[in-house]
Amino acid sequence: MKGQKLIATLAVSAVLFAGCGLKSHEAVIKVDNKVITQGQFDEAFDKQANNSMFAKMGINIKENPNGFMYLMIKERVVNELIIKTLLDEELAKRDIKVTKNDVDEAVKDIIDKVGSKEQLNVILKQNGISASQFRKELEEEVKMKKLALQLGKSDVSDAEAESFYKANIDKFKYPEKVRASHILISANPVEIEEIIKSDSANKDLTPDEIKAKVNEEINARKVKADKLYNEVKSDIDNFAKYAKENSDDTTTAVKGGDLGFFAKEEMVPEFSKAAFSQRPNTVSPVVKSQYGYHIILVTDRMEAGQEPFEKAKFDIKNYLTNQKQLKLLDDLVESLKKNAKIEYVNSDYDPKNIQSKLQKEVKQQTENLKQETDKTQK
Repeated sequence: MKGQKLIATLAVSAVLFAGCGLKSHEAVIKVDNKVITQGQFDEAFDKQANNSMFAKMGINIKENPNGFMYLMIKERVVNELIIKTLLDEELAKRDIKVTKNDVDEAVKDIIDKVGSKEQLNVILKQNGISASQFRKELEEEVKMKKLALQLGKSDVSDAEAESFYKANIDKFKYPEKVRASHILISANPVEIEEIIKSDSANKDLTPDEIKAKVNEEINARKVKADKLYNEVKSDIDNFAKYAKENSDDTTTAVKGGDLGFFAKEEMVPEFSKAAFSQRPNTVSPVVKSQYGYHIILVTDRMEAGQEPFEKAKFDIKNYLTNQKQLKLLDDLVESLKKNAKIEYVNSDYDPKNIQSKLQKEVKQQTENLKQETDKTQK
């Protein structure tokens, strides 16, 4: 398998491999004169496994070292560790370094894209990423960009960008959109029930009593939403202030509730119906959705149309530049792997052996499925 996808995610996942607290100094893989230890692998594996969708579903992948998902993650981590080691050697050979100012500039660029420092902090918090971890990830990304610049040209001409635009013209068409801000008073019954149950004072409540408390809380939140609506509709100019102080949608609250432009299908039906039926600079009555109660301020409308090339050119150039840089890095990785001496000190980490186990696991699962199907049909 080519290394392109691994390179594309390397900058984001590089923090998994930087400064690991080693659990064991035992070598499992040697790459040229560099050693990858058991501790480094364990640290990287744990972070990928813990961040997987299966972990979020409460499934412990590590319980079965011969399981399909365990082996898939194991193979991915081994490849990423090898690539990271090879690239680190190449960066040192080329004397590529990243300064604090380089990282500061990268942070500033991202702040400009997301809208504000506060919005960036909200995004990081929602994804469980600390500020120091984020800076480490950016440092690795800047290193990769500097390396790509040394490998060859990645500039994109206006003609190339326009050619891409014409070849992908449908991607630049957009439906009717509105721009709106909202205040959310969350009222999810499941979440409210969990909060009630987690309170030790409620441990002896019957299911009916818990349900009554849930309904009571939902009604209280509806009252709060109605009260806010009455205040906001006569003070629209201060909608952003009300959103910052009251909205449970923390992602948009820091921006005064601003959702930007969106199409009908991008929001839940109840929300879209209200927003698209409003005139700009009007506030909707309270709207109920699966998330709770919304107060919606429509600020602008946009008819369906097509983004002109001049407006799209900057983003197209950035995209094509990134693609060229990824290709340069991918080709470098393939060359480095081809010429490197890679020794699997512990054969359990040899991709060939991992693949062999994977194939056996797939075959076993297929047989089990067939047996279950046969039982059902009898």
